[in-house]
Amino acid sequence: MAGRAFLLVALLLALAGCGGEDETSEEAVAPTTTAGPAQATQTTQAEGGCRQVEQPEAKEDGGQQQPKTRLAAGKTYRIEVTTSCGAFTITLDPESAPRTTASFVALARKGYFDGTVFHRIVPGFVIQGGDPTATGMGGPGYTTVDPPDAGVSYTRGVVAMAKAGNEPNGAAGSQFFVVTAPDAGLPPEYAVIGRVTRGLPVVERIEALGDATTEQPLRPVVVERMRVL
Repeated sequence: MAGRAFLLVALLLALAGCGGEDETSEEAVAPTTTAGPAQATQTTQAEGGCRQVEQPEAKEDGGQQQPKTRLAAGKTYRIEVTTSCGAFTITLDPESAPRTTASFVALARKGYFDGTVFHRIVPGFVIQGGDPTATGMGGPGYTTVDPPDAGVSYTRGVVAMAKAGNEPNGAAGSQFFVVTAPDAGLPPEYAVIGRVTRGLPVVERIEALGDATTEQPLRPVVVERMRVL
């Protein structure tokens, strides 16, 4: 999928921090060689509460089927994201992005995100993951589109989907980002799938492991498991 390193890169220069999905990356802000949670080898408890882990093997790009059904109306969906820095919970907003939330849940149930990393961490802005290849260019092999409302705000704890600059507003694959800034100042172009409702300190721990200049993690931060609650 093209450029999900997220338009954010261009915005980062213009706004102080958005990272980029270029035309060739899959989502933003952007499988088959399995690299599951076991590949993130635990060693010692590191400073700040994050375990020292090894970088998992990259998974293959694409190969997934877009779900044909949406999430059940009137039901609350939460996703527990267990990482090498602890766990946080995302409460989904299917009304805001019905196609994208259905896709996210389907991928989580398949274990698609397990053994992936946060490949882009920009302190004071966002943490970004969901790319099976860990390059900022990967995705599931399909795109959903849920244009956000014009008045949407990307504030601390909001979870949205990365997209390439040449994709329509609300386009999404599998790469997602969690906003860590009080207000990221992003335009209404990224599908909002929910908000972190538990474990925001874990998100902040992950954020602390990013390099503001390179937007790269200082060491691997692994998504060990995503579980639909």
